[in-house]
Amino acid sequence: MMPIAMTLGVLFHEQVGRLAFVTPYLIFIMLLFTYSKISLSDLRFTRMHVYLIAFQIAGSVVIYYLLRPISEILAQGVMICVMAPTATAAPVIAGILGGNIASLTAYSLISNFSVAVFAPLFFSFAGYNDLPFTISFLQIAEKVGILLIVPFIIALVINKLLPKIGLLVKNYSSISFYLWSVALVIVTGRTVQFIKMQGTEQLTVEIAMAVFALMVCLIQFLGGRAIGKKFNDTVSGGQGLGQKNTILAIWMAQTFLNPLSSIAPGAYVLWQNAFNSWQVWKRRKIY
Repeated sequence: MMPIAMTLGVLFHEQVGRLAFVTPYLIFIMLLFTYSKISLSDLRFTRMHVYLIAFQIAGSVVIYYLLRPISEILAQGVMICVMAPTATAAPVIAGILGGNIASLTAYSLISNFSVAVFAPLFFSFAGYNDLPFTISFLQIAEKVGILLIVPFIIALVINKLLPKIGLLVKNYSSISFYLWSVALVIVTGRTVQFIKMQGTEQLTVEIAMAVFALMVCLIQFLGGRAIGKKFNDTVSGGQGLGQKNTILAIWMAQTFLNPLSSIAPGAYVLWQNAFNSWQVWKRRKIY
């Protein structure tokens, strides 16, 4: 599905690029379906989660300021690859790999909430707008907060007050996969549009973003596994830190940063899926 969606985005980028305004709504619904399956009684926050979120937030700041002297666009693109929260599909892959699904679900929630708080603060410094800091922060916080936190609140209310509807949402949670596919077509098309607008002037930066995206992808997967291993939760650590919500990352880059920086999370889509495919193949070969 991933190569098909991205191919459609490339071939029909002029048409699907016009649908960019739909992306946040797709992300909202995807998260709603994901959160509907969460039971608060199953959530257990551990020290491992603290280390992972520290790596995610501090790492995004460090990588941004390390790469900024080289290129602002490169710094923004790679930074968003680190800052982006855990993918909604990460617990599924963790289950296939024999990981702790409940632990990863808890971290996914922490990761999304942390980004909802931290991203507006950081984007107000790193973004491309001339608004005063306070206004910029509040505007970004409103958009990101509604997108990441409101679906969780709605899911809790539905499960508590409208259990029949909640059960219906859970039974059709697989719809989120198809929504993800549609969103991938749109963001790929939008990214291609930005690349065409730049011509060949930024080709070196674009290649550099793809290479650095691969590097941080491996660092996050392996770093997360190293952290998880200390807590006997290797798989959840690796997937929690390495498998990113790239649709959200691309949308944030295109909305709050230099749009061309979205190439980095666009490349990250390929790298993380390649790494996940290798992990699944390796496990199936063993078992």
